[in-house]
Amino acid sequence: MNRFALYWILSTLILFTGCNISPWNNPYPDSQSKDNIYYDSFEERPKHLDPVSSYSGNEYVFLGQIYEPVLQYHFLKRPYELIPLTATAVPQAEYYDNAGNMLDADTPPESVHRVVYRITIKSGILYQPHPAFARDKRGKYRYHHLSKDDLEKIHALSDFSETGTRELTAEDYVYQIKRLAHPGVHSPIAGLMSKYIHGLQELSEELTNKHKNEIDKNNFIDLRNHHLSGVRILDRYTFEITLKEKYPQFRYWLSMPFFAPMPWEADFFYSQPGMEEKNITLNWYPVGTGPYMLTENNPNRRMVLKRNPNFRGELYPDKGGPEDEVNGLLQDAGQTMPFIDTAIFSLERESIPAWNKFLQGYYDTSGIVSDSFDQAVTFNTKGELELTEQMRNKGIKLTTAVMSSTFYMGFNMRDEVVGGDSERARLLRRAISIVVDYEEYISIFTNGRGVPAQGPIPPGIFGYSEGSDGINPYVYTWRKGRAERRNIREAQELMIAAGYPDGREVQSGQSLILYLDTPATGPDAKAIFDWFRKQFSKLGITLVIRATDYNRFQEKMLKGTEQIFMWGWNADYPDPENFLFLLYGPNAKVGLNGENAANYENEEFDYLFNQMKSMSNGPERQAIVDRMIDIARRDAPWLWGFHPVAFTLHHRWFKNAKPALMLNNTLKYIRIDPETRNKLRTQWNQPVFWPIILLLLILLISIIPAYISYKRREQSSAL
Repeated sequence: MNRFALYWILSTLILFTGCNISPWNNPYPDSQSKDNIYYDSFEERPKHLDPVSSYSGNEYVFLGQIYEPVLQYHFLKRPYELIPLTATAVPQAEYYDNAGNMLDADTPPESVHRVVYRITIKSGILYQPHPAFARDKRGKYRYHHLSKDDLEKIHALSDFSETGTRELTAEDYVYQIKRLAHPGVHSPIAGLMSKYIHGLQELSEELTNKHKNEIDKNNFIDLRNHHLSGVRILDRYTFEITLKEKYPQFRYWLSMPFFAPMPWEADFFYSQPGMEEKNITLNWYPVGTGPYMLTENNPNRRMVLKRNPNFRGELYPDKGGPEDEVNGLLQDAGQTMPFIDTAIFSLERESIPAWNKFLQGYYDTSGIVSDSFDQAVTFNTKGELELTEQMRNKGIKLTTAVMSSTFYMGFNMRDEVVGGDSERARLLRRAISIVVDYEEYISIFTNGRGVPAQGPIPPGIFGYSEGSDGINPYVYTWRKGRAERRNIREAQELMIAAGYPDGREVQSGQSLILYLDTPATGPDAKAIFDWFRKQFSKLGITLVIRATDYNRFQEKMLKGTEQIFMWGWNADYPDPENFLFLLYGPNAKVGLNGENAANYENEEFDYLFNQMKSMSNGPERQAIVDRMIDIARRDAPWLWGFHPVAFTLHHRWFKNAKPALMLNNTLKYIRIDPETRNKLRTQWNQPVFWPIILLLLILLISIIPAYISYKRREQSSAL
């Protein structure tokens, strides 16, 4: 071996063992390593980024940062509290009778003829830079009359060379409300809002007729020219919304993207011929006044939000709950938001790669999938949940929160066997409610991440009761300070009283067979269904699973041909009405396509619902909610199931982490420490060189005998 080769091998070994090299597995450019960027992932591509159409959490991740309704929820205060966003104040309802006389807030709903919300927005709010606002030297819109030739070289919104902006006005909010009635834009809340907003249904009918006649060759309806009786502009910054009846929950809707502003210029810009073919639409490129704007929409790879240069700035809250200061959530009090310059969301179709990238420091936050649960958290000797040593050593933090959601198993109350209001069917449902052990379900299938439900309302929502006062007495007893599920013997006695001893019908002697309809398939679903079969078999009941595709399942639900089903609900807003309406008779799925999937109907429950929905929170409303829940527990149209608990992990460089389940616009509150992140990423992702070193040593050792042999032959030849 010559000296150069030996020198090269020794130099390589020294280089590999002595240098601190940048991570080779970094999925991002090295130039970003110290930038103020937030990194996260998404699993499913967003379908609707037009705020009038979107109604999905994976879409709100983006929309909440771009669009600004007039109201928002306070980031820190619990229970959730509405505060102004673009409005100068939270609007208060004004009530009027038929004669136009103003009424007191506690006036009975039947005496109220109309309700007015007067909203004033802040001046000086600007839209993000956008081609829809660009003007030429004469003041005319530069891109409002695009020809086919103009669009020849346009393939994305960024291909337009010029942008502009303008001030947010009251007219933009009114324009968006009118879009709820637009026949060419499907809004999932159009039907609901037509029940409350004066004239919205009439506007919908008018626009539908106009649309059929193709009133504009561009398929553009200038909504400024169409009157909506329930919405009125008072001045540049003030408008009124008039409702037909008392509906206190309406203020919650004013915090959702459905009621975000929409400039007519953007609507016209995107409606031009040829734009949809190039996917240049509101569903693809939002335009808002929020702290961020979408600069890259590649749902097959990544989505990028960048700071809106026209954003006015907003102050981080200076007040919160008693624990917020202890948890460091008030360190940024009074500081101007947003804190992050860029947010990059990468597509991750599989959970394990996303989890590994989080552990490597390439994602700033993460949920916990079942496959990684034991790696992340454990239970100590006291049965308390805590992070594993691996997580603690990395400085990872855990936040948990009971979600404003409920998952349940429902009975079709129109079914001849499990439905109806007969005592026999009621006792059967209550017996099943006892033996289906949701504590065990939560332990097996959700890694303990759930709270057994005692009724339809989850914790954190007004109307939910804690302790012994909050248990479902038909399923639980209160013993030694905790709820304890009633035993199987009590359920079997209910079965006897219902005429099904040992799961057999008394008159015919035949075994009771019940049917669970579901669209779920796959190995995980099979394990769950086997578990449910086991639960029903405790009463001698045979449970048959009828799996089908989702469309067929939906059809069964609409026709009421299912018997038992599994369903869930996520809160739209933090009010008991948003859960109790799931059991309101006139909201039945069959015939009305409502959200009462069980088709439950109880005259007293419905009467109390109509009282409760228009009331303000207080002791009187709580008493009515308690009575409604008692009725539902007695009738048992659901196995109440469980409320899931969200587990979220974040790295030590991630600041201001607080569960905020009702908020859509949380990105502006997040602060990142890029220097700490870069340092730890480098430590955690150093290349492992020992296999290479070992290979080189083996190579060196294998070469030496050959070299010696070669030298000997060379010397022999010379002799």
